[in-house]
Amino acid sequence: MRAILCKSHGPASNLVLDDIPAPTPGPGEVLAKIAYVGLNFMDTLIIQNRYQVKPALPFSPGAEFSGRIVALGEGVSEFSIGDRISGWSGYNAAREMIALPASRVTRIPDGVSDEVAAGLMITYGTSLHALRDRGRLKPGETLAVLGASGGVGLAAVELGRILGAKVIACASSPEKLAFARQAGATETIDYSVVDLKDELKRLTGGRGVDVVYDPVGGDLSEAAVRGLAWRGRLLVVGFAAGAIAKLPLNLTLLKGCDVVGVYWGAFGDKEPEAAAQDFADLLEWAAEGKLSAHIHAVYPLEDAVEALGVLERREAMGKVLLKL
Repeated sequence: MRAILCKSHGPASNLVLDDIPAPTPGPGEVLAKIAYVGLNFMDTLIIQNRYQVKPALPFSPGAEFSGRIVALGEGVSEFSIGDRISGWSGYNAAREMIALPASRVTRIPDGVSDEVAAGLMITYGTSLHALRDRGRLKPGETLAVLGASGGVGLAAVELGRILGAKVIACASSPEKLAFARQAGATETIDYSVVDLKDELKRLTGGRGVDVVYDPVGGDLSEAAVRGLAWRGRLLVVGFAAGAIAKLPLNLTLLKGCDVVGVYWGAFGDKEPEAAAQDFADLLEWAAEGKLSAHIHAVYPLEDAVEALGVLERREAMGKVLLKL
């Protein structure tokens, strides 16, 4: 079967398209024929050996997918051959077939396309876990989303609206901010031209925001903390800017605020029932049309290098998919 392989760590240009043996499902596993792979910024890091998950070489990027079950391992009774599923593999999804534990896949309901289902689990799963479980976001609170037009950022804008918050979208260009407004943001900040802290204060009448969703890091993290309200929460989601912020801890004392880590992969492993409920909610909202799950572009498997380049350059507005 065809697979995109990382045989040596480095940029996406190092990846190769190769033929490898098809897997067989072990006990408790399903074998899926993949239809679409959802790509994420973490894929650009894992192939460079800069992510917390470090698979042995060679491996395929791609942590989430949609497809159909083509074989069942011993002991699997909750699924049938032919079921449409979405799944979370952590890596190895950029290939024609994958075997993984049945606990890591979910049936796709009628009304949700394979394309949409391929991109829901990580971006929307991360954002729902961040906002509802870790950030304790309440109706009527103010949420600022950094990197608001990217995969997780767009998901946070939409989910913040669903959870009843007033959403301030923060990004680096007017085009990205206009896109975030379409997803439900009521206010916007272009942090490439204005001071983030000052604008967060101005838009809240000097009070500051209740929750900041931060997948960007770098200098923006400290500015975001300075723009928090009393008892505000900074959600540390990722470091797309490349630099990991070092925060002055006196800010947390003065504001009585929380700096909260969000690691969806570990959440899925350690609290599978809670993660499954989050994903069931997301699929229901998608079927009801409450989530756009906007797709930036779909690339054939052989163009995986080009697709990952869009993420590396932070050009994506919504989800980038590979089609098999």
